[in-house]
Amino acid sequence: MPIKIADDLPARRTLEAEGVVVMREADAVRQDIRPLRIALLNLMPNKISTETQLARLLGATPLQVELTLVRISDHVSRNTSADHMASFYRPWSDVRDDRFDGFIITGAPVETLPFDQVSYWDELRTIFDWTQTHVHRSLSICWAAQAALHHFHGVEKHALERKAFGVFRHCNHLPSSPWMRGLSDDFCVPVSRWSEVRRESIPEGRGLQILAESDESGLCLIGDPARGFLHMFNHLEYDSRTLADEYLRDGAGQLPAHYFPDDDPAREPQNHWRSHAHLLFGNWINEMYQTAPFDLGAVGQASLAA
Repeated sequence: MPIKIADDLPARRTLEAEGVVVMREADAVRQDIRPLRIALLNLMPNKISTETQLARLLGATPLQVELTLVRISDHVSRNTSADHMASFYRPWSDVRDDRFDGFIITGAPVETLPFDQVSYWDELRTIFDWTQTHVHRSLSICWAAQAALHHFHGVEKHALERKAFGVFRHCNHLPSSPWMRGLSDDFCVPVSRWSEVRRESIPEGRGLQILAESDESGLCLIGDPARGFLHMFNHLEYDSRTLADEYLRDGAGQLPAHYFPDDDPAREPQNHWRSHAHLLFGNWINEMYQTAPFDLGAVGQASLAA
């Protein structure tokens, strides 16, 4: 089944060229089907690239998905045009009364700042709480995963002396998890961050599940079933050349580990994580679909009654 995104969204042309089925808004209106409503709170600087990466994975599933792009209410993006933001994004204050089957929160280039010094921290904390009553399943990525664990469980992040940067092998610790089914015993994941959450910081007795980690780069995936959250500290959504672009953007200083063939940046990197990305996102959507109420208005009612 296709993904429904705005007709003029730049990601549409890229996805159609790749063979991803993208539904026109006019066609979606005529279909008598309830799509999965998924919102993306995009905190990344290059919003168009992130939209495309995540829409690609969401659109590869066999279920119809309706994607809503969301931004922090009062934050002005410095790297994406105002026209693009006005045309395709809704401020969270405009969607706070809506309900969603899924909600994705991306990373942000604020890892070196204490959480309470991030300009939109108060609103993000409100959004985290809102997911508990208005969202069925949530996915947090990179800094957002660190932020969510800090908000809900008081877990601290730790600055790194050297950027965790490259493609690292990760061990699948819980293959029976609905999020991890079918993933290999170990699999490659792109990593790009200046901070980390450490295994010893994960509190016991809170129902948190360490799903995947790397001997080299640390924790990758943590499940929080009680909160309906899957936290991913790394970037399975990345394109083949995303790390190369970051390497060049940062002045070709630190070479991403295990990424360029023979560590030669003149050679084209190979994508060793694409199938794992599709499987993880497919698992996330399948688990959402299997457990979400048909009546979208019933999402979060159990939390409200508790």
